[in-house]
Amino acid sequence: MQTFDIDQRLAGLREAVDAGRGRLDDDAVEQAEDLLGRAATRRSLSPDHTVVGFFGATGSGKSSLLNAVVGRPVARSAARRPTTTSPLAVLGSEEGSGPLLDWLGIESRHVLEQTQSSPWSAGVAGLWTEVPEGLVLLDLPDIDSVAREHREIAARLAGMVDVVVWVVDPQKYADAVLHDEFIAPLSRHAAVTLVVLNQADRLPSDQVQTVLASLRQLLEEDGLTTSGRAAPLAASAATGAGIGAVRARISEVVEGKEAAAARLSADLEGAVERLSASHGGGRPTGVTAGARQKLTEGLVHAANAEGIADAARRSYVLSAGRRTGWLPVRWIGGFRKDPLRRLHLQDVQDASKDPSLRKSSLPPMSPAQRASADTAVRNFAQDTAAGASPSWERAIREAARASQERLPDAIDQALARTDLRRGARSWWWLPLNVIQWLALLIAAAGLVWLTGLFVLGYLQIPVPDTPVVQGTSVPVPTALVATGLVVGLVLGILSAVFARWGGRWRARTVAKRLREQIATTAHDHVVLPVERELGVYDSVDRGLRRAAHRK
Repeated sequence: MQTFDIDQRLAGLREAVDAGRGRLDDDAVEQAEDLLGRAATRRSLSPDHTVVGFFGATGSGKSSLLNAVVGRPVARSAARRPTTTSPLAVLGSEEGSGPLLDWLGIESRHVLEQTQSSPWSAGVAGLWTEVPEGLVLLDLPDIDSVAREHREIAARLAGMVDVVVWVVDPQKYADAVLHDEFIAPLSRHAAVTLVVLNQADRLPSDQVQTVLASLRQLLEEDGLTTSGRAAPLAASAATGAGIGAVRARISEVVEGKEAAAARLSADLEGAVERLSASHGGGRPTGVTAGARQKLTEGLVHAANAEGIADAARRSYVLSAGRRTGWLPVRWIGGFRKDPLRRLHLQDVQDASKDPSLRKSSLPPMSPAQRASADTAVRNFAQDTAAGASPSWERAIREAARASQERLPDAIDQALARTDLRRGARSWWWLPLNVIQWLALLIAAAGLVWLTGLFVLGYLQIPVPDTPVVQGTSVPVPTALVATGLVVGLVLGILSAVFARWGGRWRARTVAKRLREQIATTAHDHVVLPVERELGVYDSVDRGLRRAAHRK
């Protein structure tokens, strides 16, 4: 296994852990964090050493088996239980192993003397004269010890050693504690796992293979592959049977110089599996154009933008009437207050005002409007998170609602900064207004003429002949008055029609601008937080793929 691959996988796990904290299962994240810490420390400590731990239940003969493997009485063994009360490290050379053993918390250490040849050391299995370089054997307390601290030591070191040797005996090889709490959780570590059926001499020779087959079935049920190095071996510390095979299996693993990397790779698979279970297999739909549109429309409705657009329409009609209506009745419009000025939405372009401080005089959102806005945000979050796991659905929903309290004010500011002056007047107002005044002047001239004629007659002053409209008998001053009044009235009626058309056009224009401002607010306060959360999802997903060594 290449170091480069492990580096990339660890980097991927780190990315997933950092991004997924607070979103993925806390226990899975904590375990992954612990793994990253252990991996960093282990890789910095004596990579030339391989730590092989002997684990087993009470009475399995771990210490006796270790003594038989090394061919020396290095580990304490006896009938009284528990025998092993503290871990013991057996190593061929002490050079460079100190920091590693300190990290493992191993205080008792025994260095093998290659020249040792006591009568016992030859033993029934003989002296192990070709101990692999860098080998560290650990004799550990019972995993089911009556002393809790002993069980804790065994459990801790089971997660730290490079190679695990499970030692079982014919009486307790099916022990539930061993299988459920130790072997099953480490089942993916087949490449660095050895299983030894010790005390095989206590079985009739014709039953050894039967027990091995039963043990192999139990291991398969635990999820441990029983082919290759993980195939269980039968041995006897008392007779030396099978000890050579155990030594060979250990040597094979140690001399490959990949045990630590293989253990770490298996640990990575476990961490990725736990995080992936929380991460979920489904990918969220993401922010779609349809979801954006639905969110904007919902907030537009909640903000009553339609009412503002209608106020703009009425304001336009009122302003048009004041400037193009029939002059004799135009003054009546001056008593009506502009709908937009009543909302303080007409003067938002005041350069002296900080845009962030501009407020409309619209009343605060009612409970119904707030509920409508919340519904729009919730539906947007649901549409975006569709297909994701429950944890990510929750995270995306929380991201969408992160600005829930500030959203009403943000929408109010969006309304206040909408430019409502542009398009408030039309080009046709001026010429129509000029014609109205000309018509009024014509009518006034005729009226003054008729008034003068009346005064002269009243004073019995000779009245000059009054010209008439050619082809008629209508006096010119009378025609002027009638023409001016009729033209003004007709233009007033036409201007009212044009104002209504222009008002509808202005309402559509204002509604569009309001919608654009509200869409910007929705993007800043709802969409962006959700997109950032989706980016976090992508980081976790990318990290898990790298950690799992998948493209």
